[in-house]
Amino acid sequence: MTRPTLLHVFSTFRVGGPQVRFAAIANRFPGRWRHLVAAMDDAHDAAPLLSPGVDLRILPLGAPKGATLSNAWAFRRLLGELRPDLLVTYNWGTIEWAIANLGALRPQIHVEDGFGPEEAAGQIRRRVMTRRLALRRVPVVLPSRNLLTIAEQRWRLPRANLIHLPNGIDPRRFEAGPDPALARRLRGERDEPVIGTVAALRPEKNLTRLLRAFAPLAERARLVIVGDGPERPGLQRLAEALGLADRVLLTGHLPDPARFVGAFDIFALSSDTEQMPMSVLEAMAAALPIAATRVGDVETMLAPDNRPFVVPPSEPALTRALERLLREPDAARRIGQANARRVRETYDHEAMLQSWATLFTPASQ
Repeated sequence: MTRPTLLHVFSTFRVGGPQVRFAAIANRFPGRWRHLVAAMDDAHDAAPLLSPGVDLRILPLGAPKGATLSNAWAFRRLLGELRPDLLVTYNWGTIEWAIANLGALRPQIHVEDGFGPEEAAGQIRRRVMTRRLALRRVPVVLPSRNLLTIAEQRWRLPRANLIHLPNGIDPRRFEAGPDPALARRLRGERDEPVIGTVAALRPEKNLTRLLRAFAPLAERARLVIVGDGPERPGLQRLAEALGLADRVLLTGHLPDPARFVGAFDIFALSSDTEQMPMSVLEAMAAALPIAATRVGDVETMLAPDNRPFVVPPSEPALTRALERLLREPDAARRIGQANARRVRETYDHEAMLQSWATLFTPASQ
């Protein structure tokens, strides 16, 4: 029997939560589908996450920004030519494909993982109306309960079409712990505690907030930021301006951030907008306490003992949360262990993968 062809369209195929999740699904079931992957920005840095056994073809688009109607017509023609068994669109950046597929030219599911900085403070009316139109007859997958509420109440999508599917993680990846030499390098000659984060360096992650929140604690800890993106030069300049150049390490992109997460003592999340971040699940699986801004489902994801360290999105509040965890290392370790137990009990990786496999199986198969 011919394997179904799935066309996945991302706003970008750089490494991030949706891309890591897609790779995990494809790697778990390498022979089940043929995958066509397109990125609206034609960036495909996440392709190496896919194992050699996955049937993967990168589809260049060359789509101009801002040309919504002409793009939609071009994408509709492409859908007619490719005739994928299932179109999978990811987030607002691919809404032109949902418009192109109006009338159900091809079977489709749409995945919403969260918002960019332009919608951190609230929904843009034009986008609300476009989602309401383009997604009204499409199954929409949402990892967070916060997004589920928005999709039902704000976008007014039919509840029967909304699928709440939380992210999951394989805690076995973190059981070995970090490489000892790596941990020593991060902790420095004085064996100092490490506050760390893993994030794409984009505006909505608000890593300037983390740098400023860390500054009062710089004599007591080191800060490691794993990831890359357009904000990196500005973050480096800010670290120097704050006198933190020798206290902050920006590693750039790393192929296996899990190696670094286990070397942290505290995980920090400073975002303006998140929903159900994979980075938080990774930190929980690595048995870390977490200081985070109160965004999306983050507070309810964590073990109850960790929830007092989820704070309003301000530098002083984040400083206080980090300082408390630094001041009480034994309590911080207990909180980390509670997070690890919660991940194992609540966010089962295999169950998530099986659920996605069901969604990715066209009805005709």
